[in-house]
Order: sequence, then structure tokens, then C-alpha cells
Amino acid sequence: MPEVGSAEYKELESKPEKAYLKTVNSMLQTLLGVSLIEILSRHASDEVYLGQRASIEWTSDKAALEVFENFGKQVFEVESRIIERNKDVNLKNRNGPVNVPYTLLLPSSTEGLTGRGIPNSISI
Repeated sequence: MPEVGSAEYKELESKPEKAYLKTVNSMLQTLLGVSLIEILSRHASDEVYLGQRASIEWTSDKAALEVFENFGKQVFEVESRIIERNKDVNLKNRNGPVNVPYTLLLPSSTEGLTGRGIPNSISI
């Protein structure tokens, strides 16, 4: 909000629509911002997700491999539970007004902009 008595405040009082429109980004800035977010939000075809490893040889410690395998199974079970809950019509807030199921915390995804998948690492 502009300071009381300033030129911007006087404009806000006399022409509120014009003052508001000055706060909105230009179409080019908006397009660039949305495009950048979309590009950075895409999953690559070789993306590795939570509970997965790109190589089975990431450690030679058998105990660590066993624990990680169990963790991967639990992550898969979480994904299965989310999918099942999305199908249950008795649960509230599983679908939005446009009837799109909840997917944000699904651990895996396919390539592209999917609205799901938890990457094992983040690199931008």
C-alpha cells in the first residue's frame, strides 16, 4: 500500500483501477514466468524417484541394501494407498471440483509435466 499523502496514494484514491493495473506484470513477464515454471517442473525420462536408485551398485553394504529395498516397498505401498483412497467415494476431499484425483505426493511419475512424483534428487 502506498504511503498516505504520496502521489501513488492520491492515484489510488482517484483512479483505483489504474493503480491496480500498474501492479500486474506485463503479458511477456507473465508468459516468461509461467514458461520457466513449466520447464522446471517437467520430469526427465531418466528421472529417479524416492525409493529408487539409478544403479544397484550404489553400496556394497548388504544391510543398507536390505533397508533401502524395504523402504522402496513401503513407498510403493503409499502410492497404492493413495490410488485406492482416490477411488473411495466415501472419503472427502479426494477429488477437487473438476474431479481430478489427488496425485501430488504419489512417489512415481512418467515423463513430462504430470503433477506427481517425488524425485530422489533435485537439480536445476
